[in-house]
Parts: sequence; C-alpha cells; structure tokens
Amino acid sequence: MEVNEKDIQNVIDTAGRIEKEVAKHMVGQRDLIRQVLISIFAGGNVLLEGVPGLGKTRLVKTLGKVMDLQFSRIQFTPDLMPADVVGTNIITKSDDKGGSFKFQPGPIFSNIVLADEINRATPKTQSALLEAMQEKTVTVGNTTYTLPQPFFVLATQNPIEMEGTYPLPEAQMDRFLFKLNVPFPSLKELVDIVSMTTSKEDEHLERVTTAEEILAIRQITREIPIAKPVLEYAVKLVLATHPESEYGAEIAKKYVRFGSSPRGAQAIVSTAKIRAVLEGRYNVAFEDINYVAYPALRHRFFLNFEGMSEGITTDSVITEIINSIER
Repeated sequence: MEVNEKDIQNVIDTAGRIEKEVAKHMVGQRDLIRQVLISIFAGGNVLLEGVPGLGKTRLVKTLGKVMDLQFSRIQFTPDLMPADVVGTNIITKSDDKGGSFKFQPGPIFSNIVLADEINRATPKTQSALLEAMQEKTVTVGNTTYTLPQPFFVLATQNPIEMEGTYPLPEAQMDRFLFKLNVPFPSLKELVDIVSMTTSKEDEHLERVTTAEEILAIRQITREIPIAKPVLEYAVKLVLATHPESEYGAEIAKKYVRFGSSPRGAQAIVSTAKIRAVLEGRYNVAFEDINYVAYPALRHRFFLNFEGMSEGITTDSVITEIINSIER
C-alpha cells in the first residue's frame, strides 16, 4: 500500500474533527486527548492514571460516541469474576424440552472497553483481560471467539488509594501500549469544568468517523517510513533502560532494576509514525520518538529500592536517557 498526500490529509482531518468534538465535553487535556488518539489509531490499549474526578471515564465514553464505536464499561471490584468480563455458557431450553449450552458474550465484546479502576479486581479477573488485550480473542471452554475490530481496552486506576487494590503485574502492564498520567486542571480549567457541568446540559456530539475508517487509518500509518538512524535511536532508548546492557545509561545503572521489554521499542516506533502523520510529516523524526517515549516506556521499566527511596520517577529517567543518547 502506497501512502499519498491525500491519505495523510485524511488522517489529519479525521483526527482534528475527533479532537474538536471531544473538546465539547472535555476542558483542557489536549495533550492527553492527542495521546489517547495516537494509541487508538495504533490499535493499542491505554492505562489512564489519575486521582478521581479528572474526567477519565468521561473521555473514554465521549470517544466511543464520536467514533461511532460500540462502547462498554466494566466497573472492576474485588468480587468481579472472569465470567463477568468475558461471558459464560448458559443452558437454554428448546420446545422439545431439551437443553443446550449457548455462549452469552460478556461486556468485553465491544470496540472500546472501559476497565474502570482495573486495580480493584483480583489477579484472576485481571488475567481475563490478558488474552483479549494481546490476541484480540476470548477463549471460553474449548471455543475461541474473535473480538470485534477495532478493539481497545482503556483502563483507569487511582494512584493514591491503595487499600483494597491489586497492583497490575508486569506482564499485564506490558500489554498497555501507553500509560498516560492525567494531570490536575489549572485554575482557569477548573472554573470552566465547574461551569460546564453545573450550568448547562452537555452539547450534542457528532459522529465523525467509523470503525472501518479507523482500521484504514491504522493501515495507512503503518506504511509511514522511518529512517535507519531514527529506528536505531528508538531501539537505543529501550536498551538504555537496561542497567546490564552495553547501551545502559548511567542513571539506569544507578536507579533501574529491570529494563523495558521489546514491546517498548515496538510501541515507540508504531506510535511515532502516527505522531509524524498528525504533525503533517511523511516520515518519522527524532522529535516524534522523544514525544512518544514517555507514555510508551514509563510503565515498562522498574526502579530499584534506591531509586524509589530517593523519589526518582520513571519520567525523569527517560528524560536523562534522551539527553544522554547521541543521534
């Protein structure tokens, strides 16, 4: 598939219309909306982390309406069972009084699945999402069912309330393409939020795209070229998070316990292509790699005890790594 100027412009126009419609229901958070959009165009899952009341759930529901995608919301609680997520076989009776098993799909069978407060569910229930997030399929009994396309899990978690929660294991964290930190609004934004939510009804949202168009955008952006030096730079960013690697950065050797998996490099390259398109470029630049490095890597490497005790953040480590690598 050869990408032309018309294809690029269509992607830019579609993204602009989506962002304009989402802005009707969201105050500020433009960078957050752009990063969620990049992840959706790449076909990846997103973990949104922030204190309650910042509009995480509102953002996901709004995107579902604007993109004309089937949306479902799962409120994760400690008593939630895997069957409540993926579905189960139920017995149905026919006219001849015989019975047969029929699969009743769970809420996972949607285009956009909002996993609200994902860290409140037990590891057994969290693991029910693993196959869906990675393989886009669900296995119940001996039967494997294919999920509708496009399919995304957008999960939220609260970083400050740790009682009664089950932190996500590394294997599941790695299946999120991006981890996005939802910032607290400024004074002006908070005033606008309060005004919007207490004085008038929500504005009507226009549906500006379809599932087929999103899948087409995914195909277009995959064809965006990336020069070898830029690709090697992206890979070096990942290797620099490994303290034992010959490319390991000094800050990683001091503060990092485990480095990023190869999925980190895949996430950086695939999303940098989309970012390049949205910026109106026909190939990936170093600045695109730097832009997506933070959401793609911040949840994929883990600090040691010294790093945590000194209050080092993964974002500060990424900044040091970016500044230390020669282009």
